[in-house]
Amino acid sequence: MTKTAIRNAKVVNEGQIWEGDILIGDDRIIRLGSFDVDPELDIDIKGDFILPGVVDDQVHFREPGMTHKASISSESKAAVAGGTTSFMEMPNTNPPTLTQELLQEKYNIAAQTSVANYSFFMGVSNDNYDEVMRTDASSVCGLKIFMGSSTGNMLVDDEAQLTRIFKNSPMLIATHCEDEETIRKNEKFFRQLYGDKIPFELHPEIRNRQACYLSSEFAVSLARKHGTRLHILHISTADELSLFENELSLEDKKITSEVCVHHLTFDSNDYETQGGWIKCNPAIKRPHDREALWQALLDDRLDIIATDHAPHTIDEKSNPYGLCPSGLPLVQHSLIQMLEFSKAGKIPMVRVVEKMAHSPARCFKIMDRGFIREGYKADLVQIAETMPWRVQQDNVLYKCGWSPFEGKSFHHQVIRTWINGQKVFYNGEFTGRTPGERLSFSNNI
Repeated sequence: MTKTAIRNAKVVNEGQIWEGDILIGDDRIIRLGSFDVDPELDIDIKGDFILPGVVDDQVHFREPGMTHKASISSESKAAVAGGTTSFMEMPNTNPPTLTQELLQEKYNIAAQTSVANYSFFMGVSNDNYDEVMRTDASSVCGLKIFMGSSTGNMLVDDEAQLTRIFKNSPMLIATHCEDEETIRKNEKFFRQLYGDKIPFELHPEIRNRQACYLSSEFAVSLARKHGTRLHILHISTADELSLFENELSLEDKKITSEVCVHHLTFDSNDYETQGGWIKCNPAIKRPHDREALWQALLDDRLDIIATDHAPHTIDEKSNPYGLCPSGLPLVQHSLIQMLEFSKAGKIPMVRVVEKMAHSPARCFKIMDRGFIREGYKADLVQIAETMPWRVQQDNVLYKCGWSPFEGKSFHHQVIRTWINGQKVFYNGEFTGRTPGERLSFSNNI
């Protein structure tokens, strides 16, 4: 067994920050606290923070079919450079992941190229029920249903199909909830006024709070009726928060929810300067929505912080509204942005770790990850609180080549990232290893 000792760490884990050492044996944590061993590698991190790696339950890495925007290789590198050690990727690729064979193809690509640990959602369409029912709940993170169209044509609007899936799903269902009829009506109205050149600040009027609430409420009603394990992605409005509760522990909830970094960071006032760069679905809403999301995050109505990392090229995002795709890249900067909020007193660091590592692991019942515990996989991130540094194009690692945080300064920086006990990133450099593993799940229903 190869042993690595991480010395003099401030360990942020399970609601506490404690000082001590971590001993890694091969791919797992084997001892915490203090120990007298002679490891092959002894690393003194001199009081920097050690966090469990972020588990991002919603990313779009664009492979196969859209690798001019991103790939599993490129975006997994950006992820680990930002402290994300495990990801769950969405099925709206080209072709969409609607058969078990296409799902396996993505796993095959990741096995060869992913630096981070990985899982892929099985996609649901109006007519692939039999394929969906073949999904293995022990090795696939969940089913993904677009109950509102987004990038890619995967809208599921057949109520009979939805009912059948919710009633019989072998595993967790994750939903994108926006009411399509409401959106089409709103977009038709504004296109009559502006054509393709709709002002970006009207995006939250087109994909409005009513569209979000109607769809989320419908999903919740289906889940309650059939006892479905439902996880609603990227909540964006104050209105939807009434659908969620915080009296049960996360493990006991049948209906859980997620908020994304961009909905906590931006609001509708930012369209004036950011325009299409922050166009996303669901839309970034009003300032009072952002504040309501923060409150719900802190009181546990919202369970997880994720990114919905969705890269598009600079040329694509430079188009007028009607031709500008929705989505923005975030996975390299999500953790440090949340730590910036922590430094400002918005959220304790231990809660950042809870919502970005512990809670995704609990919600999806991921085996042996998301915590710094003896016997768990050694997915670890070293964070230094440094002099401010600035995000700029030459340090952005996304294949699309841009970030909505360009020009922003941060006080925290990822120094090292370990995946399954292997150091894969250190001081801005990659080791060339691709030790990412397929995530496993325990009773994911």
